[in-house]
Amino acid sequence: MRALLSLAIGSFGIGMTEFVVMGLLPDIAQDLLPQAWATRPEDAIAQAGWLISLYALGVVIGAPTIAGAVARFPRHRVMVALALALTLFNALTLVMPTFETVALSRLLAGLPHGAYFGIGALVAADVLGPGKRAKGVAFVLTGLTIANVIGVPLGTFLGQQFGWRAAYLVVVGIFALATLAIFTSVPAHLGDAGRTLRAELAVFRIGQVWLTLGIGAVGFGGFFAVYSYVAPMVTEVAGSPAWAVPIVLVVMGVGMTAGNIAGGYLADLDLRRTLIGGLIALAGVLALLAVTAASVWALALLVFATGVVASVLSPTIQTRLMDVAGDNQSIAAALNHSALNIGNSVGAILGGAVIAAGGGFVAPAWAGVALALAGLAIAGASLALERRRTSRADAADAADAPAAREPQEVPAA
Repeated sequence: MRALLSLAIGSFGIGMTEFVVMGLLPDIAQDLLPQAWATRPEDAIAQAGWLISLYALGVVIGAPTIAGAVARFPRHRVMVALALALTLFNALTLVMPTFETVALSRLLAGLPHGAYFGIGALVAADVLGPGKRAKGVAFVLTGLTIANVIGVPLGTFLGQQFGWRAAYLVVVGIFALATLAIFTSVPAHLGDAGRTLRAELAVFRIGQVWLTLGIGAVGFGGFFAVYSYVAPMVTEVAGSPAWAVPIVLVVMGVGMTAGNIAGGYLADLDLRRTLIGGLIALAGVLALLAVTAASVWALALLVFATGVVASVLSPTIQTRLMDVAGDNQSIAAALNHSALNIGNSVGAILGGAVIAAGGGFVAPAWAGVALALAGLAIAGASLALERRRTSRADAADAADAPAAREPQEVPAA
């Protein structure tokens, strides 16, 4: 349990470093882009938003390349190195003086993100043993969801009171603690000495891997379409004051934590039904949110439900990737986070597009419904192809069985 807790501390830091910037964009823009802020604050904030995109780009680039490159090394040592890299790169964010150098530090900070979760999930699955893989994945992800309940609001408050760098001082401290905890508590986990980056990249030749990545990038994008625009839904659609926004975000974070834990149990019981049921539930909850968002109480309830059903999907998709990847476990487990960060971008872009087209601030929820249903279609195609392949294999085995049982002709004396 100490090993899992140490991994969860690191995932808490990742959740905080990824999402706290969203609440501190005005503070960052005013500090790092003073001329643009003095001319037009909206433009400065939009430019500061590139820090979010660059972090996501780092995740997309780093997840497959780092996870594939380190697959042959002992996993416990890899996790220490990744936690140390997260500490150092976030320390750069803390001390870099200009917008350009801070932007570079955010790209670097995103690089170890996917590999940390991917390899950490494999370590957690080994610690818990057969039949509990999804629970192990969920436990590591719990730190990420709890960060949305505690770490992000706390970091936002500290950044507003003492300057945005104060939030990243806390982040660096968390990663330093995670590095020490992983070093002292994670048992030895041998890598595969025969694996190379080239061998790991063979995962991209597996069609089911692409389909599963599509489920994450498209279906999970429905969650991010709403998450990115919760604030204007609260203030402009429900007519609530600005102080209600962090409360609603905490409610969503609580839902994400509960859903992540439930997802680990449900995926271990029946991964396919959890995957399909989760996408159907996500589409349904987002549709209800779209039609009831004018009531802040209904909005809060359905934001909680959105967090639950979306987070049920996260360990489910990651476990599915591990199932279909064959021997390419390290890179497959990390690729889930590349897919989810693509979903982050897709959801945010589509949500912003429907708002710009005149759909209003409730339109991102309908965009989320469309993305969840598209993800459901991809999941259905993936499972149908798998069943067809299994049926053909069973038929071939049945055809070979009688021949194997036929008595051999005994030659005459």
